[in-house]
Amino acid sequence: MYKIMLADDEGIVIDSLKFIIQKEFGDECRVEYAKTGRNVIELAENFHPDIAVMDIQMPGINGIDAMREIRKTNDSVVFIVMSAYDKFDYAKEAMKLGAIEYITKPMERNRIIAALNKAMNIVTQEKNRRSNDLLVKEKLETVVPILENGLIYNILFHEYFDEDIENYKTMLDIHSENAYMMVLVSGDAKEGNHMTNALGSSVKLQQNYREIREYIKLYFNGIVGSVMGNKIAVLVPCDYEEMDYAERVSVIANAREMIHKLSHTTDIAFRVGIGKVNKLTRMDNSYREAINALLITTNTLAHADDLPIGCDYTGDYPIELELKLFEEIAKGRTEAALSVAKDFFEWVRTQDIMDARLKVLEFALRAETLAYENGMTYKLEDRRDYLPRVMEATDADSLWEWFKDRVIFSATSISNKKTESSNDVVEASKAYIEANYTKNITLDDVSMAVNISSYYLSRIFKESTGENFIDYLTKLRIERAKELLSTTQYSMKEICMMSGYSDPNYFSKSFKKNVGVTPTEYREGK
Repeated sequence: MYKIMLADDEGIVIDSLKFIIQKEFGDECRVEYAKTGRNVIELAENFHPDIAVMDIQMPGINGIDAMREIRKTNDSVVFIVMSAYDKFDYAKEAMKLGAIEYITKPMERNRIIAALNKAMNIVTQEKNRRSNDLLVKEKLETVVPILENGLIYNILFHEYFDEDIENYKTMLDIHSENAYMMVLVSGDAKEGNHMTNALGSSVKLQQNYREIREYIKLYFNGIVGSVMGNKIAVLVPCDYEEMDYAERVSVIANAREMIHKLSHTTDIAFRVGIGKVNKLTRMDNSYREAINALLITTNTLAHADDLPIGCDYTGDYPIELELKLFEEIAKGRTEAALSVAKDFFEWVRTQDIMDARLKVLEFALRAETLAYENGMTYKLEDRRDYLPRVMEATDADSLWEWFKDRVIFSATSISNKKTESSNDVVEASKAYIEANYTKNITLDDVSMAVNISSYYLSRIFKESTGENFIDYLTKLRIERAKELLSTTQYSMKEICMMSGYSDPNYFSKSFKKNVGVTPTEYREGK
């Protein structure tokens, strides 16, 4: 149904247009009309036409001015302009306002019909576009919470590759490098520093999650995680590296108003902890600060910056280099870790020799602890000479040489263990695939067999073999089929089944796609 508005002060023109529309388009169109500029504007506000056929010369407000007013409240209406005057200025103004046709009177029936068909096509396309936009928006409403929860889960539990975080940032339109964590803890009531009936509250939290999520989004432009027990974690991106007093007051006020509204709406009591600003990849620190803020106070709302949480450093201490160093060691990036260690040691050089020895020894032990946690075998006697070696270092250069060796050893050990572990998993996966390729196996089947997640297996399998699981499986099946076609007289159906395909048609298509010829042509060519 197209809504068409006719605007002309001549009754005969209105009647002619109505007759043409009724005869040509029948019940597809609903037609309304007005004879003055003012009435046209008022009609447009109530009728909301899809198409407006406008005369230029009307009593009172002329057609061009009426179009300007209509466009203010209806940006999608399609204008067709009629005029007894073939003036360039009129046509130019009409086109500026979005008119698709400028028809001079007396009107030609065929031209009117053509213009209306053109306008209807534009209206239909716009309606389809809006419908598709709404469909995309509806799908995003389903997908975005999953993405947001994935980002928070990956950051808090360190289950990510660097490019994963960048992908999440792109998909969720995050442009900030810094953020802070906020944790909502629910219960029936606050009792000291904890909430009563946490288990029962978690059920209510899940039941009201969508509404709670909308309230959080209303007060904080953040990334909202799913329900974890009686908690919801929220990541709030920000452009500053440290929250100043005024911003902190504003954040606390927003949080206080938010939980007041939530408690009133859902009948769930809340406490909120807020962590310090940190790098996006270090949100696990901010999350712990938010939780600790609630543990050391009985307040309903607690901010880590208001409490004695975390470690303060003297103004020149290179804390960012320290954090970066252990991040690189933990990832097994030997060259990057060594580069950061060198930068950090430039600060160590400026310290008293005894302080420098202690710092180097501390860092060496921390680095090796990371290596032990990543699979290196712990031997107490391996550290027997650490203290004597450090104490023997009488200058910064000799101390650096020892420290450098420890950094290289720890990062390389982690890298080797990860490679060794990945290789073992990939080899076990390949063995499973080769033993079961004739069955209808999936990536999940393989991941279950080697006892790691399908997500992680997919990544390391591609890194190791250069192929994803499906391509590797397909290649194996095709090679087996080629062997059977070349060396046996089995029927095509038998070879299909023996190669891991249940559908002969699909087997033939897959074979031709990968080999360039059909199975029959391949056999005949041998």
